[in-house]
Amino acid sequence: MSTQCPACSRDDFTVTGLSQHLAKSRNPHCRALYHQSRSQVHTRDQRDEPDEPTAEDEPGYEVDEPGYEVDEPGYEAEAGDEDDDEGWNFEPEWEPPVEDRVEDATMDDIEDLADEDEAGWEDQRRAHQDIQARVQGQRGCVVVPYPDLRAGQQITRGCAANAEYEAHLANEEENVYHPFASKMEWEVARWAKLRGLSSTALSDLLAIEGISERLSLSFKNANELNAIVDHGLPTGRPKFKREQIVVAGEAFDIYYRDVIECVKSLYGDPDFAKYLAFAPERHYSDEDETIRLFHDMHTGKWWWDTQKKLDKDNPGGTIIPIIISSDKTQVTLFRNKSVYPVYLTIGNIPKEIRRKPSRGAHILLAYLPCTRLQHITNKASRRRTLANLYHACLRRVLAPLKSIGVDGLRMASGDGALRRCHPLFASFVGDYPEQLLVTGIKFGECPKCDVDADDTGSNTAPFHLRNLTKVLDALAALDEGNLSFVRACAAAGIKPIVHPFWEDLPFTNIFRAITPDVLHQLYQGLIKHLLGWLSAACGGAEIDARCRRLPPNHHIHLFSKGITCLSRISGTEHAQICRFLLGIVIGIRLPNNLNAGRLLRAVQGLLDFLYLAQYPCHSLESLQLLDDALDLFHENKDIFVDLGIRSNFNLPKLHAARHYSAMIMMFGTTDNYNTEYTERLHIDFAKDAYRATNHKDEFVQMTRWLERKEKIIRHDKYINWRCAGAEETMPYHLCPPDMTFRRLQSVSKHPTAKAVSIDKLIEDYGATYFREALARYITQLNHANDPIPLHSQTLDVLAQDVHFPFRTLPIFHRVKWLSVDARGHGDATATLDSVHARPQCNSGSSLRPRRSDTALVSISGNPDVVSIEGVRVGQVRVIFSLPSKSVPLLFSPTVKVPTHFAYIEWFEPFTSAPDRHHGLYKLSRSLCGGEKVASIVPLANIVRSVHLMPNFGAVVP
Repeated sequence: MSTQCPACSRDDFTVTGLSQHLAKSRNPHCRALYHQSRSQVHTRDQRDEPDEPTAEDEPGYEVDEPGYEVDEPGYEAEAGDEDDDEGWNFEPEWEPPVEDRVEDATMDDIEDLADEDEAGWEDQRRAHQDIQARVQGQRGCVVVPYPDLRAGQQITRGCAANAEYEAHLANEEENVYHPFASKMEWEVARWAKLRGLSSTALSDLLAIEGISERLSLSFKNANELNAIVDHGLPTGRPKFKREQIVVAGEAFDIYYRDVIECVKSLYGDPDFAKYLAFAPERHYSDEDETIRLFHDMHTGKWWWDTQKKLDKDNPGGTIIPIIISSDKTQVTLFRNKSVYPVYLTIGNIPKEIRRKPSRGAHILLAYLPCTRLQHITNKASRRRTLANLYHACLRRVLAPLKSIGVDGLRMASGDGALRRCHPLFASFVGDYPEQLLVTGIKFGECPKCDVDADDTGSNTAPFHLRNLTKVLDALAALDEGNLSFVRACAAAGIKPIVHPFWEDLPFTNIFRAITPDVLHQLYQGLIKHLLGWLSAACGGAEIDARCRRLPPNHHIHLFSKGITCLSRISGTEHAQICRFLLGIVIGIRLPNNLNAGRLLRAVQGLLDFLYLAQYPCHSLESLQLLDDALDLFHENKDIFVDLGIRSNFNLPKLHAARHYSAMIMMFGTTDNYNTEYTERLHIDFAKDAYRATNHKDEFVQMTRWLERKEKIIRHDKYINWRCAGAEETMPYHLCPPDMTFRRLQSVSKHPTAKAVSIDKLIEDYGATYFREALARYITQLNHANDPIPLHSQTLDVLAQDVHFPFRTLPIFHRVKWLSVDARGHGDATATLDSVHARPQCNSGSSLRPRRSDTALVSISGNPDVVSIEGVRVGQVRVIFSLPSKSVPLLFSPTVKVPTHFAYIEWFEPFTSAPDRHHGLYKLSRSLCGGEKVASIVPLANIVRSVHLMPNFGAVVP
């Protein structure tokens, strides 16, 4: 028999369901009724059993939480608009009061309750904003070194890497380019080996009569060049070895390098010498050392804790964290040809260098066998054999780490400093299938913790890191026979893998070593799911129509055909979609007229988590924001259940998000171990290498091609060192990323249009009030130092007397913001942002529409200090400069005149708070008498571009 809620008239409840509905409802009428009834229950409980605490006195039963949403009084609850009540048990149980008691809950009570929740939400929002401001304004830190100063200390100094390389060249002559005869010959060789030119193409080029003679080349074809590279250049990185691994009675070929030599190569690279971290540190944002920072790997807890364990027996060692990544990739469009590369890098190298493939901070460690074992017909046996083959190969490759990781080995960094180094396996980077393969966990379960597969969609289900000791005991049961081994592994929750590669590695916990994967877990995982859910909820046609109507922006990729019809969406495309996804679902109509508030909060929570997870530097405070964002999604995810889109959220990738905070504290921020970087390595180490072969016995050719390429790269570093004067690098101090994200504003040296009349600016650029705005700005700047500021009316009167000594102006169609190498890593300059202001023009056979981007403009006079209170949004119509001859005629000599200006049409100032459902601000154009408000500002006052989303309403017109 169903029971009706006396507050909202919903009539599909059981008695228990009604109690839980009232306790959790966002409807203020229901909540007021619940509070009134709770007070009655408390009174009765206190009268009958005064010594027993009630449920609300216990932790975890607080219902009126700060920030919990309350709709306006008068809201009529829709059926199915509440969260899923299954699984909740509120104590003590109570009976609903009779209907006439609802009159006791006056509107004043309801409004007081709503005010309390509104104040709580506002306090939470402000607290979050304060944390964001502190994190984004982070510059510098308090460094607490490791207590034992012997950790990471050098023992002695030997020969620097470049000097040692020079000694191996056997260059008797003073030829910088030896073994190449001249600079020209070296440049041709470098171009041939680094620009993807095939051996046949190079030989054909050099066979042209006169080419070799005119270029003064000593080699006449590709084979002669290869001979010079093979015998004349020292070995930059270790050579590959070919070995056979026998599994299940069958032999498989593996091509691999000595892992210790690979570590030495990276650790001793002269380009990395001054950036290496040798000992763990704790970084804090405050002098009191209360707010800890996490960024590079040496600031995480793993390095500090492992150093303590190592120091018990071998104090004074230098840990080299080994980061391993493996991923099978296809190298042909047809025939399904694949290779299985394994990559290695070390955590001593800063993450900003490691994440750039062009810096060479990763090394190809091995090519694993790619067999499909089609002759094994039983699928379970085939999967088991493939897993054992994978672990047998990696076990052979990583075997040297067992003893050297404990005992240590003297290694020289690029500057020649010798330290006792301990290479230790620290973390594994891979997608979900690779994580399962490495850990031996079954599909659908978490590779890190013991949470039940049916609880992976919960944000409150308890979990613990998998018990490594229990797993190792199960693996040791192999000696007791196959049946005992299989049963022991099943009891430990893993697959029966024969001697996994991590079994004997020192200081290794494979379940802790599994790291977050932003690319596959978030972009290709949760965001991919979210797009499908939103398409089902809102309709693909409506979403695509909104995508087609988005205005352009530097950061926005416009999908002219929409996003729901795309197939095989890449991680980059998912990242581009995320930038406008929340904006296009605001105001959209849901089936059955369900309230879209929960949908917006769920999308906001997931997107906030996505972007917070990618911060290059985290504090303990910002990690709390990360967890809060995930909680926001979980609190509102049931809207997809109510819409009939999902029945549960048991997704391993969703559960993996619960580990992000702990893993950031353990190994540093997620840009230390993102699979996006290793996916990019497939191009250099797999796809390009395969294309350079004749596709017969390809691995021999691929490894040889790669060795030659690495020799050329190493020789190029040596030549650059010699040409720079053979100077040794200066010491460098590691510091956290500059979270102020400083950028350099840049305008082209010459204007896009040298002479544009003011009439053209009004007609073609849309600068309707350009004359008035410029005259007003000139007057204002000339009277900026007056003791009494001019009134608006006085300013308008004086501006009428300004006459322009020019007819045309130089116009620029774009302003850019360039990256700043804040950490001194030698990063190349890149364009981070831009604002366009151009008229309609012809572009080939098509017509390019006028583009006037919107931007954040500083109104505080200091563009370096950015806050919501200090900026306004404006639409940039014109970017211009004044003719140099006109400046003395318009301004007094004491006035400092900017070099570039912008004509801005203003939007209203930001409101005091964003919308509570989606966290975005609502803006409208600033009007005066129905006309747009515009002014001239110095171009330097433009802080950055900003993307405004149209208010589409329920349905796109």
